[in-house]
Amino acid sequence: MRFSYSLMNDLMNDNALRSSLEKEEAFSSFSPRRATAKSMATRQQEISVSEFFAKNRHLLGFDNPAKALLTAVKEAVDNSLDACEEAGLLPDVEVSIREVGGGRFEVIVEDNGPGVVKDQIPKIFGKLLYGSKFHRLKQSRGQQGIGISAVGLYSQLTTGKPIVIISKVGRGRPAYQTTLRIDTKRNQPQVIKEEVVPWDKANGTRIKFELVAVYRGGRTGVEAYLEQTVVANPHLALVFHSSKGETRSFPRVSNQLPPEAQEVKQHPHGIEVGTLLHLLQDAEKRTLKQVMMEDFSRVSAKVAEDVCRAAQVSPRVLATSLEGDEVQRIHQALSQAKVMAPSALCVVPIGEELLIDGLKRQFNAEFYTSSTRPPSVYRGNPFVIEVGLAYGGDLPLDEPAEMMRFANRVPLQYQPKACVITEAVCQTNWKSYQISQPKGSLPVGPLAIAVHLASVWVPFTNEAKEAIAHYDELMREIKLAVQECGRKLGVYLRAQARSQNEHKRLGIFQRYIPEVAVALGHLLGIDDADVKNVFQNALPRFVHLGGREDHNHGFA
Repeated sequence: MRFSYSLMNDLMNDNALRSSLEKEEAFSSFSPRRATAKSMATRQQEISVSEFFAKNRHLLGFDNPAKALLTAVKEAVDNSLDACEEAGLLPDVEVSIREVGGGRFEVIVEDNGPGVVKDQIPKIFGKLLYGSKFHRLKQSRGQQGIGISAVGLYSQLTTGKPIVIISKVGRGRPAYQTTLRIDTKRNQPQVIKEEVVPWDKANGTRIKFELVAVYRGGRTGVEAYLEQTVVANPHLALVFHSSKGETRSFPRVSNQLPPEAQEVKQHPHGIEVGTLLHLLQDAEKRTLKQVMMEDFSRVSAKVAEDVCRAAQVSPRVLATSLEGDEVQRIHQALSQAKVMAPSALCVVPIGEELLIDGLKRQFNAEFYTSSTRPPSVYRGNPFVIEVGLAYGGDLPLDEPAEMMRFANRVPLQYQPKACVITEAVCQTNWKSYQISQPKGSLPVGPLAIAVHLASVWVPFTNEAKEAIAHYDELMREIKLAVQECGRKLGVYLRAQARSQNEHKRLGIFQRYIPEVAVALGHLLGIDDADVKNVFQNALPRFVHLGGREDHNHGFA
C-alpha cells in the first residue's frame, strides 16, 4: 500500500509538471515577438548632423548657460579675425552683450572684414559642417565648419529666435540683412527674411543672436577671453560693451598684420598608415613616385626613389595597385626617410617681439621673455610652439602662475588639466629656474605663462576646441620652449639675487667706512677724510653692481 501511494504521488507530480511545460510551450508559440528584423529595418533612418548636435550640444561647448555665452562670443570673434586677416585688413572688432530679461542675452559682433557674398550667407551661418577650411592644410582659427552655425543652432533651441546677419562686401555695394533659422531635420538654412538695409560701414559683417545664458566674470568669463585674445593678437583693435553697461577699449599695439599662411601638403614624417592608404587609393593613374612627389611636401625625386628602394617597391608601379604589406613597407620607409623639416611658411607664429608686446598689454611686469621653436611635425602636420613669460611687477606673489593657453591665437579657457600644454608646464622643473613649485603642479610666484600652438591642424580633444590632445611631438616641443624661457628667467633672477647681495655688501661698507676712517686716521696721524676717500675709491673693486639689461635681452 505504501509503495502504491508513493508511486501515485510521483505520477501526479509528473503529470502536473508535464501540464505546466505544455502550457508554457503553448504560450511561447502563440505570443507575438516584440520585434522582427523586418520591423526593426523600417525604423532605421539617417540622422542629420544638426539633429545630432542639437541633442549633444555639450560637444560644441554649450554645456551650461555660462559656458554657452563664452562659446558663442568666441566663435563669432574667431570668424571675424580669420576673415580680416585673410583679406589683409587690420581687424576692428566690436562685441556687445545686453541682458534682455528672463536669463536671456542679446549678443552682437561686428567687424570690418571683407563681408560675405549674399548667396553664401545662409550656408555659412545656417548649415553645420560647411566651410572652406576643413580640407586645407593652412593655419586658421576655425577648421571644422561648425562654430558659427552651432551658435545659431543653440540660439534657436534656447530662445526660438532666428539669427540676423548684415554683410557688405565693399563701398558702394548694398548691405544685405538676412534673418534665418536652421532646419535641423535636413541641416539646411531656412531663410525667413532677406532685404537691403542702410549701413554706414564700407565693408564688414554684423551678426546678432539671442540666447539663454549667464554672464560671469573670472578666468572662464567673456572678459577674460577677450583680454587673452588681445595678448595673442597685438594687431587687433577691440571694443567691448558688457551687459553691465561698461565699455572697454583695447587699442592695437601693432599695425603689422601676421604674414599670410601658405597652404601646404602633408609632410611625410608622422603620416598614419590609413591616411597613406587613402592617398594611394585616390591616386587614379599616377605612379607611386608621382604620388609621393605631388601629394607630400619636401619629397624630391631622389627622396621618392630612396623610399621606393627601401620599401622594395618599384617607383613606376601604379599607386592604386598597392595594398597590405607593400603599404606598410612604404609607410615605414617614409617615416625613416631623410626629409627636410616642414616649411615655416605654412605656420604663422605670433613672433617673439609681438608676443612680448601682447604680454605687456595685459601685465605690468618687470621682466618679459619669449621663445619660438623651429617648425616641427606631428602626424604629418607642421606646427610651431612659442612661449612667453612675464615676471614680477603687479603679478601676485604667493599664487600659482597665471597660465594662458592658445591654439592658432585663440585662448583655451576650459579643461586645462586635459591639455598637453598644462601637462608640459607642470612637468617642467621650475625650481632649477629659482621658482618654487609643488610637485606635479604649476609654479608658484609672480609669473604669467603664455603657450601658443600654431598649426595647420590643431588636435583638439573635442569639437568644442577646449584642450589639445597629448602627442609626444607636441609635449617635447612645448617643454623645450618652456625650458628656454625658464633659463632666461633663471639668469635674470640669479642676477637679481647677486645684485641684492652686492647692494647689501655696499650698505655694510658704507656704514662702517666712516668709523674705520676715523680710527685709522687717529692711529696713522692723517686726516680721516683722506682715508675715507681711499676706501670709497676702492669700493668698485670689491662691490660689483651689475646694470640692468635692455628690452632685447628680456628685461622691461
